Amino acid sequence: MRHLLLHRELWHLHRRSVGGAFFIGLFCAFMPVPSQMVLAALLALVARCNLPIAVALVWITNPLTIGPMFYFAYKLGAWLLDAEVVTGPWELSWQWFGSQFAAIWWPLTLGCLVCGWVSGLTGAVVSRVLWRFHIIRRWRQRRVRRSRRAPQAATGAEPAVPAPPPASAPRQAGIAVDAPHPTES
Repeated sequence: MRHLLLHRELWHLHRRSVGGAFFIGLFCAFMPVPSQMVLAALLALVARCNLPIAVALVWITNPLTIGPMFYFAYKLGAWLLDAEVVTGPWELSWQWFGSQFAAIWWPLTLGCLVCGWVSGLTGAVVSRVLWRFHIIRRWRQRRVRRSRRAPQAATGAEPAVPAPPPASAPRQAGIAVDAPHPTES
């Protein structure tokens, strides 16, 4: 197992591993099974996605959110199956769960699969779009830095350091109002 955990893809942050980790983590968060983190870790190992992100996203289902999430998934599954929603006195006991399990397991499972698939796909797409915007912004910043250095490199001159504005210049929000921009000549 050690050789699987040492694979670079499991620990590096790049577009494919982060997008896949978001899908796996959010999908497993909706699975009504014990040990969701173990399931997410195994799927991340198989898919070679970022392991820490996949496991951390499972904690969306925590003791505060598990009830509303699974109830919504159950109602969605019942609506998709056109089944009647089981109402009545709810108890947190194994006896009640065992007696109601036959009526709720199929709508709950279907609802969890649909919610997991939709949230996982949404998380993967959003993470990839945000990653793309981040890369585009970095490319633009790099292009601006290179364009500022290009004229100076051609003349062999050292980069000019802009002079501070005179003390008497009016200031607005920490920026000199009348001072020229450093790139203006």
